[in-house]
Amino acid sequence: MALGYSRGEPVAQGGANAPSDPRRRVGFLAGSAVAAAAMAIASWATIFANDLFSPGDFFSGRTLERGADFAAALLGVHSSVAPAFVDPGQWAHKGRLAAETLGMSVAAAGLAAVGALATFMFGARNVMVGSLAPHDSLWRRSPFFLIRALFTVSRAVPELVWAMILVFVFTQGTLPGVIALAIHNGGILGKLGSEIVEGLDTRPIRALRSTGAGWMQVLLYGVLPEALPKFITYLFYRWEVIIRTTIIVGFVAAGGLGAEFRLAMSHFKFTEVALILFWYLVLVLFVDITAARLRRLAQ
Repeated sequence: MALGYSRGEPVAQGGANAPSDPRRRVGFLAGSAVAAAAMAIASWATIFANDLFSPGDFFSGRTLERGADFAAALLGVHSSVAPAFVDPGQWAHKGRLAAETLGMSVAAAGLAAVGALATFMFGARNVMVGSLAPHDSLWRRSPFFLIRALFTVSRAVPELVWAMILVFVFTQGTLPGVIALAIHNGGILGKLGSEIVEGLDTRPIRALRSTGAGWMQVLLYGVLPEALPKFITYLFYRWEVIIRTTIIVGFVAAGGLGAEFRLAMSHFKFTEVALILFWYLVLVLFVDITAARLRRLAQ
């Protein structure tokens, strides 16, 4: 027994060529592997064919020497100035920036979650234009297309681009970075939330409708409780990504460790760069461990 679709809902449908046919699945996996290998070969061929790339220089001893010199600079070797990581004031300063970066990630994840929670159910095909939709007219279904377009635009533009735009709207600081991260990740969370709703078992929802519940009551008491645990899990996954991109967003003077990293690199203060990278590693490990524990509680 295979599955077909009627107005966005699965219905029973037989046939040897159905999508669940093992032969078709194996064929799809084999074709995907061949396509992936072809794209990888084409990508590397493009890189090697580029006039700006010289394999001889890349794999030369000079490249290894420059890498060793940079590693020595990070450790403060052969420097006439005391390394930043022996200065308690530098540790305290970078620690405050790390706390600011963590706060940016939490604020961005919170804003993204609020925006996605308010919209993701209205971006689900089955409850807006499928068999669970309350209306048949295109005009009444238009919010679905509007929400989906909003998700697409917000997640298509990278956080760094959003931050560069918002720096011109607001002043320099953490606010543009937080909003940029929230816009991009809100679109991603909204799309993931909509897909959660589209994958729900609709039988309890239909049972709720059969009792006379209205459409909004079905969403609030039937759809949202079922989708919320997995949505929260995705939120914690996105928090792990946000903490990694926060430092990149800071490159455009959007605050946190990113702005300090850019300044340290510009002034060739490599021991400060090493200290910033250490704090960044601490932040990533802390968020990864915390998010993993919170995901277990949400499941």
